[in-house]
Amino acid sequence: MKNIWFLCALSLLFLGCNSSEKKTQLMDYLNNEAAVIIKVKNIGSLKSNIKNNTFLQALEKSKSYEHLSRKLDLLQYIKTEDDLYLSIFNTNDSLDYSIITKLKPDLFLIDSLPNRSIEVLKYENQTITKSAVGGHELFSVIKDSVFIAASSKALLQASLKGAKINSQIKELINSSNNDNQLSVFINKRKDGHINNFFINDSINSLTLTDYLFFDVGIEQSALILNGVVKSADSTKKLIDVFKNTKPQENKLATITPANSDGFLSLTFNDYTLFSKNLNAFREVDSIQTTALMDNVIEIGVIYEGANRAIVLNSLDVYITKDALLNDQDMIETYRDIDVFNFSQPELFNKTLNPFINFKDASKYCIIDNFIVFSNDIEMLHNIIASYKNQTTYSSRNHYQSLKEQFSNESSLLSVVNSSSLNTVINKNLSDSLNLKLDAFESTGLQLIYDTNFAHVNMVIQKGRTRAVENSVSEISAVKIDADILNNPQLVTNHITSEKEIAVQDIKNNLYLISSSGKILWKKQLQGPILGRIEQIDMYRNGRLQLAFATTNRVYLLDRNGKDVKAFPLKFNDPITQPLSVFDYDGNRKYRLLITQGKEIFMIDEKGETVEGFNFSKADGDLIHQPQHIRIGRKDYLLFKTANKLHILDRVGKTRVTPKADYNFSKEAVYEYNGNFATTTSKGIFVTIDSKGNTASKDLGLTDLHHLQTTTKTLVALSENRLTIKTNTYELDYGNYSEPNIFYLNDKIYVSVTDKQTQKVFLFDSNSKLLQNFPVYGTSAIDMANMDKGPNLEFVTKGDNNTVLIYQIN
Repeated sequence: MKNIWFLCALSLLFLGCNSSEKKTQLMDYLNNEAAVIIKVKNIGSLKSNIKNNTFLQALEKSKSYEHLSRKLDLLQYIKTEDDLYLSIFNTNDSLDYSIITKLKPDLFLIDSLPNRSIEVLKYENQTITKSAVGGHELFSVIKDSVFIAASSKALLQASLKGAKINSQIKELINSSNNDNQLSVFINKRKDGHINNFFINDSINSLTLTDYLFFDVGIEQSALILNGVVKSADSTKKLIDVFKNTKPQENKLATITPANSDGFLSLTFNDYTLFSKNLNAFREVDSIQTTALMDNVIEIGVIYEGANRAIVLNSLDVYITKDALLNDQDMIETYRDIDVFNFSQPELFNKTLNPFINFKDASKYCIIDNFIVFSNDIEMLHNIIASYKNQTTYSSRNHYQSLKEQFSNESSLLSVVNSSSLNTVINKNLSDSLNLKLDAFESTGLQLIYDTNFAHVNMVIQKGRTRAVENSVSEISAVKIDADILNNPQLVTNHITSEKEIAVQDIKNNLYLISSSGKILWKKQLQGPILGRIEQIDMYRNGRLQLAFATTNRVYLLDRNGKDVKAFPLKFNDPITQPLSVFDYDGNRKYRLLITQGKEIFMIDEKGETVEGFNFSKADGDLIHQPQHIRIGRKDYLLFKTANKLHILDRVGKTRVTPKADYNFSKEAVYEYNGNFATTTSKGIFVTIDSKGNTASKDLGLTDLHHLQTTTKTLVALSENRLTIKTNTYELDYGNYSEPNIFYLNDKIYVSVTDKQTQKVFLFDSNSKLLQNFPVYGTSAIDMANMDKGPNLEFVTKGDNNTVLIYQIN
């Protein structure tokens, strides 16, 4: 049976019991062979909390959940308010389970169910009831007013005659908080599969400890685990390398960039003792180390994609500097910090494996009391810049919220961001889920060694938001050097993960403005930007570039506004549509499509023509930029002219031929309810399925209309009538921008701007105008969480040369 740890979380979706007076009697029937034992209190309230927990509900999509759901199907008929113990067993690569609870009337009633059967068996003076529903079986017996059941007869028999639960295990389970709804015990000695909760795969729960026990607190926006981890008396486990050391304050968050994937912090008061314990665990001879570690009380790893940085936190950095006197070959100075070559790149892997398995620590710098080693100069730049700009984990509200749940001092602290949390979950579930965990910005696991065990704390929670004040505030008004030409647009800062503003003036200068209103740079372009700016990661290293077209150029700019090599590309004939950027498989192999009338050219991110794309010309000039839509497992390229919609495959061959012809509007084509959707020039709503079947519907739109959809939400603006789903809002007559849909924080927002009266409107998905709207603005808005704080922000044009930044509190 795979993925025992995560089965614990998944089991929460089925279970729930009040304290029994015969707790010890119930525990006497627990089995030492169980890989996991789950104690549940009050099943009703537990289920309600689970339904309100975003993280647990997200796991429902996993294959492991589906498998567990089928296997534990009969447990839905257990009705009790007493303590219940669920044990999960690793039996011949299958999942078996047993349940133990106090007998009560109507505990397990299946008499009225279809496809059910009940059979009575005899075993050593015991009456065993075999219950079956829909192909699932449960064997049960009543003994001393205790209901004991198992998924197999053999497992039930073992529970009846087996030895009492190990005293060490019993002690751990008895340490649970009686006020807690759920407690989980994991016996890693019975689970041979590796479960990993760290970015570093070499640190896994099998080598970490033998026994894990924790109480689980389930809140609406958080999952909080508090308990202990412990080794068996005769084993060597990784947690014991902290034996006889004292935890120190974890300070790695103060130097870890906020845009990093996470970090690992190890602390101790005596490195020599820690090293001795670690060598004993690894069963290696003592490795001679340099004086580099003499004053170190914290060792950490910062994770940034495939890159790593090793950090030493020194009590006396001057003594530590002396240990580096032989490594003074300076490479450069960045923001007044010197960067040097390091002559022992494998030192940390040799001395600190499995905590650290990075073998190429070839460069280093010293930042206050921290010595930072890496092989990637850009990562060192990011760490230096973030430290100086105070854009580290410790400066972020989500990390401060996490710290409130933790001790300041711990032997081991692991913190990951939402993307890494998703990766860790998928590794343990053997799945490839794209969980919507953006709100879980910091997840932490903390171990605090104490005598012969360690306290464990783990928190998976959404970032906290401020109290709703129902206000919309203008937080910045940024003036640029000339009148604004296009709508302000938000782009992503790959260093901070915050949003910045790109805007162009009538002199064709492009500006990049920070979320705080600072103009970062200004660049002269050849002409007006067509449409929106795209962002790509052409080097596949997490750093983003800006991609866009003007009438005779295709630009690719780096974060500092510099032209990327080979760009801009120059064209003699005019480019007639915005640049389209496709990333078919999400692997950053980009396709850039350039439109010149009826001709479409495809290039890669290096500016080279893509071989194999064979579409030459459309039947007429494109009236909308090329689009890519993926439905199911198929990719569709859509080229729209006034009289024809070309629906092609990746190489430009026709994939779908619409069975009816229309005079199309200039609106985009959308995926809507599994079909392609757009409008005609007269405002008729048209859908086309994957076989070319077409359908049309009169939505009451005029020829002056705009359309935008998500896969399930349709928004249309026709003159002064704004329709969202099936609800319509009557606006005053005016000159309105195209509507925009924003899906943020699990909510849909729709915006329009009346450019005549200079009012910005923001609606919810039910066409209800949000409180304190409209506000002043003269262009369409772009909206996101710009500064990673608790509130949403949006940008719009104000006066002719002013960009406004609003915050929705």
